[in-house]
Amino acid sequence: MGAAQFDRLDPLPAVPIELSTIVDLWQGKSFLNEQFTLNNLKFQRSRNPYQIIHLATHGEFKPGAASNSFIQLWDGKLQLDQLRNLGWNNPPVELLVLSACRTALGDETTEMGFAGLAFQAGVKSALASLWYVSDEGTLALMSEFYHQLKTAPIKAEALRAAQIAMIQGQVRIENGVLWGPFVAAKRGGQNSQQAIREMAGNGDSLPYPSGTPTGNGNSLGEDSFAAQNLTHPYFWSAFTMIGSPW
Repeated sequence: MGAAQFDRLDPLPAVPIELSTIVDLWQGKSFLNEQFTLNNLKFQRSRNPYQIIHLATHGEFKPGAASNSFIQLWDGKLQLDQLRNLGWNNPPVELLVLSACRTALGDETTEMGFAGLAFQAGVKSALASLWYVSDEGTLALMSEFYHQLKTAPIKAEALRAAQIAMIQGQVRIENGVLWGPFVAAKRGGQNSQQAIREMAGNGDSLPYPSGTPTGNGNSLGEDSFAAQNLTHPYFWSAFTMIGSPW
């Protein structure tokens, strides 16, 4: 689930691509914008015990009362003190991915923030961030993480492999196009040579949609991401695994 448009927060134009990429890799279901509500989040998990829950949106951790911190939904905010009421311990959620800002950040009273409380509430593992993350950098990391998760022996290794791929420039944005090993898997299986041959250019690519509005009115075209270098630690090192690495 995720949201790309907000009333009072900057838009996240990479979220729809993030969701569609994950769903294609894992044959799941996605719920965007108006479908990303607290009631629908509870309803979908109650009707189908999903083992992986992915939330792509804005997040904010603020010291003090639990109600100060939130994960932004379409119809409001999911606050820290509401996590225990979601029933994610019955049956336990295997992996919760909080693809948002500052979701692993905590203080003296709320150690490890949203991710830590989710773990205490029964989630086996939570992937979350320590600072304000990049929309396009998070798209790249999450796309490769889910690709690696299909074959990695443990979840923490899938994250490590995705981060290494970004360090080495295997996952990147060039001329408005997102490139990465995950595209071959998305188009025909991890070892699909036919899928690789059918791709344009000399690598694996996934078109990044032009014409999507951003906060300043510009579109996501070639000029917007032509100089994006996702090898910098800012883009890949914020996310950490809380709870079980398995």
